[in-house]
This record gives sequence, structure tokens and C-alpha cells, in this order.
Amino acid sequence: MGLASIGTASEGMQLCIFDLRRGQHEGQELDKILFFFPADLPFSTQLSVIGLSEGLITFTRIFSPEAACEVIEAERHSHVFYEAEPDIWMVMVVEKSKELEAIWRIDALREVLKEIHSLFMMFHGSIRALLDKEPSGELTRAHLYPFIMDYLRDFLVGKKLQLPSFRDCLKERRTVQMLTVGREAAIEVQTLVRVLELCAGNTPCSSLILFQDLLVSTTLSPEDTINLFTYAVLRLTPHALSSGASSWSYLRKGNSSSHVATVSTLAPSGSVSEQFYGSRDTSPAGDNRYRITRPLQHDKWFKGKDGFLSTDIWGMDAGSLNVTTPTVWLRQTEERMYLCAYQYRSLTLILLIPFSSILNGEQGVSIVKQQLLENILCPPIEPFALVVSACLDCKV
Repeated sequence: MGLASIGTASEGMQLCIFDLRRGQHEGQELDKILFFFPADLPFSTQLSVIGLSEGLITFTRIFSPEAACEVIEAERHSHVFYEAEPDIWMVMVVEKSKELEAIWRIDALREVLKEIHSLFMMFHGSIRALLDKEPSGELTRAHLYPFIMDYLRDFLVGKKLQLPSFRDCLKERRTVQMLTVGREAAIEVQTLVRVLELCAGNTPCSSLILFQDLLVSTTLSPEDTINLFTYAVLRLTPHALSSGASSWSYLRKGNSSSHVATVSTLAPSGSVSEQFYGSRDTSPAGDNRYRITRPLQHDKWFKGKDGFLSTDIWGMDAGSLNVTTPTVWLRQTEERMYLCAYQYRSLTLILLIPFSSILNGEQGVSIVKQQLLENILCPPIEPFALVVSACLDCKV
């Protein structure tokens, strides 16, 4: 399969996000830079990379107005392009690989860029909306830097980033791994889904059910299913909670225990910028002017005694000592949803409740959780989760 090891030095890999609508006047060129890795490169170098990318985009649009360039092959580097939103571009510059799958590897890197953007939108909304909210761009940068650095940490082995091959992406990213179940298990799963919906009363909610790292059921749109499934595998499943290792199987299989230890001890404390950027930090990741949530942080989700997963990533509820319930944005409906996750053995249940439907905030969410416990998980009713888990265990 051939791992592509890339040093974090400037000659190994560069990743940038920029806005073509910004920085068009002399002296304002830096305004177009929304993210750049490594951040400690001189601004002249950053502008050079982005200027070259902008020129290539402009040139290729002459011949293909509707679809600008996706990849440019130079003598030593490959430039991978992805237009995440209108005029907002993500570009990854990597050293050329000598492996046989080098051409296909470009598709894998584009999938990485797509996944970064899709996950970012699920938690923070669109980049353009953030820029419209605060035109200086500081709010956008303050969200992008820690988010992407937390994401890249999954690829870090020692001091190198090991990016995926095309096969790895085809198997594990932007696709959903389904578990095929028998008739008995399918009936129990459908019953469970129905009960999950009833727990929210008259509130229309959605659900996602996983067994281990496999999808069993979803009531979401395909795009939202992919995004939430990806996040669950990254941070919520039993494997993600217990191992602390990368969600990518090719890294887990290729790593020695010393590599895993190195990754897990890189950032026990301190900012993401300190871990990746070194002493000179030009990013706004540590800017205290904004309340920044970092949903991709490692080791931040915990399973409570009641089986519900909790995290302090979203902060604490001002009216109590409880943590704030996470929220996500659905792409299809553009609706903000509370994310409630429950785990029993290898079964992970995710319930999404419309934010606008809970009038009393955290108290209302607690009521829904209590109804879930009473109707599904507590005696004298035989626990649906136990039945489903047993059926799926037999299937596996």
C-alpha cells in the first residue's frame, strides 16, 4: 500500500486556504490568507505559494470556466486544488511520490481536503458565513487553525505526517462502511429507531446507529450521514474512546507501539500551535477574543455511568455545573441540532434534536435523555440496545 511519509518542514508539505475575493489591493495581500501550514514560514513564502496557486486557477479558468484546475504536476511537487466554496480554495502542495499509485494518490489527497471542509462546516458552518459575520477574517482564522491542526494530528507519526493512499481513502473516507444484518436484527434495529424518534415527543429528530465502526442505520441525508459517521469513527465509537490511536487503519497497522506512544504524548497540554508550529506562532489559534470550540481534540469524550457520552469541548452550561450539549449543522436542512450519543457495549446511538425545538436549553435536553433511558434502557422493559447488540454480535 505504501505509506507516503512527509516531513512537517516546508519542503515536505504545505496546506493553505485562501479567499480570492480578499486582498486584491496593494498592501492588503495578507488578508486573503485564511490558513497556512506550516504557519512559521515567512509571509513572503506564504504569499508566493498562494500567488502561484491563484495564477494557476485564473489561467485554467480560461479553458474551463466551470471547473478550474484540480491538480498541477511540477518537477518536484504536486499541487492539489479543491474549491471548497465559491472563491474559497484549499491547496495542498506535496513532494512527488515515487510509488506506483502516485496518480491515484492525488485523488486521496483531494478527499482529505474535502473531509476537512465538510467536518468544519458541520461544526462551524460555512467559511463564507464566518467571513460575512466578521469581515476582518480573524474570527474565521481563529476557528480554522485549531480545527485543521487537530485534524492533521491523526496523521502524525513521530515528527512526520503519513498521508493516505487512494486505496485507504476509498476504503475509509467519504464512504460509509455498512454492516449487513439478518432479518431478526433488522427488525430490532427498526424498532429501536422508532423508539428513538418517540423519545423526543412531537419534535422531529434524526438518528444514526453504529456497531463498532460500522453503520447499522441512519435517518439522515447521504451527505450528513457521511459527515456524522466520519466524526463518530474519529472520536465517538468504543475504539476511538479507548485506544487513543489514529482512526486510520493503515496507520494503526503500520505503527509500532513506540510510534503510537509518541503520537499520544505530543500534546497532553498546551496549544495545538505549540505542538506543530514551534515557538513562532503566527496563527490566531490562541486568540482569546473569540470562544473557540475544538471538536476534533483527542481524549475529550468520556462515557458516563448512565451510558451517555459527554465532553467539555463546548464548555459548561451557565445555569448548572453540567457540560454544554454539543451541536452540529446539517447540510441538507441547514439546521442546527443537539448531538446526544449513547453507548452500550459495541453499539453507539446518536440522536440529533433540532436546536430550535428545545425551548429551555440544557434542561430540555436532559429531559429527552431521561426519556431515552426510561423507554429503551431501563427495566422492567427489556433493553432494546441489549437485544440489538446481541443480534449484531451473533451476525459478526
